[in-house]
Amino acid sequence: MKLNRFVAVALATVVWAVAIPALAQVMVGGAPMYANKDIVDNAVNSKDHTTLVAAVKAADLVATLKGPGPFTVFAPTNAAFAALPAGTVDTLLKPENKAMLRKVLTYHVVVGKMDGATLAKAVDAGAGKATLTAASGGTLTVTKSGSLIMLSDESGGMAHVTIADVVQSNGVIHVVDKVLLPK
Repeated sequence: MKLNRFVAVALATVVWAVAIPALAQVMVGGAPMYANKDIVDNAVNSKDHTTLVAAVKAADLVATLKGPGPFTVFAPTNAAFAALPAGTVDTLLKPENKAMLRKVLTYHVVVGKMDGATLAKAVDAGAGKATLTAASGGTLTVTKSGSLIMLSDESGGMAHVTIADVVQSNGVIHVVDKVLLPK
């Protein structure tokens, strides 16, 4: 009886040790991203997305991005926000600019789950480009160069997907190197 109990505990330990790392899809900002967690619960752990998380909170989008989705989020890094003109982030985070902040943030969200393969197929089907409608109502143009996925915004800017296919329980995140700006 004691041997059976020992074997059961040992087996459970081995299964647990294998299952937990398998749930971590990829590391982002020094933190494992878990497919069984939602977009917000993963993003808050990334040291590369503290500005994005603060902006999502200031725009009251936490409940939305914790919702069932599915969502595709093009998540700009802290460096992407820092590359904006001086004072832009501070201005956007002011309560009186909440509507503008929401527009910028929802411009990074597409309703539906579009992993890298789906984006690449859409580009191929569109003879080299695909147009996505963002949750804000604006459009993003997707192109690719080899395996690199790029997004062009309505203001003429371009972002590159630096980490693709960060699977979430309510969608997928693609880390991008620029903040996308609507008209």
